[in-house]
Amino acid sequence: MIRILLAEDQSMVRGALAALLTLEGDMEIVAEVGRGDEVLVVARATQPDVALLDIEMPGCDGITAAAELHNHLPACRVLILTTFGRPGYLRQAMESGVVGFLLKDAPSSQLATAIRRVMAGEKVVDPTLAMVALSNGNNPLTERERAVLLAAIPGASIAEIAASLFLSQGTVRNYLSVAIQKMGTHNRIEAANLAKQKGWL
Repeated sequence: MIRILLAEDQSMVRGALAALLTLEGDMEIVAEVGRGDEVLVVARATQPDVALLDIEMPGCDGITAAAELHNHLPACRVLILTTFGRPGYLRQAMESGVVGFLLKDAPSSQLATAIRRVMAGEKVVDPTLAMVALSNGNNPLTERERAVLLAAIPGASIAEIAASLFLSQGTVRNYLSVAIQKMGTHNRIEAANLAKQKGWL
């Protein structure tokens, strides 16, 4: 039997996934969680073969949870199942040790097949998303530029961003200027929104 941990914050979706996978003769749901920060704790207790994670969950996101699983339980294969087909997410997920990345609107039979394939040592990625990720290229933003753009999203002033990141206002202006240029946008809000849309923040 393939032992599966399900991490999904919407209980109805989680229940439907559990019901579908239980119908497969070779799969067993050993744990269900609704928060990203519960994944590692529950995985340690239940030792699943596969962890099926959503990306956007309270506590911590699925990609962060995947990295923790990869570091602490490397034998557990991690598969991301998400509605957010952002190319930057795919790249981050693969760098975090994820071996499968599927969209929630894929047929349920594809999910069961994907689980068996990752158990056999393969990597499984939604082909459309893989093509988009390749055409979008790498994230052009540095870690510091990402941090400054993230801090700008709530509409924070230069002074507020500088204070929150312990930087001078001039340094913040420089990082924002370079980030805006790289994103090809007119201002920091547009740059932050576009980077978020691509999954680069």
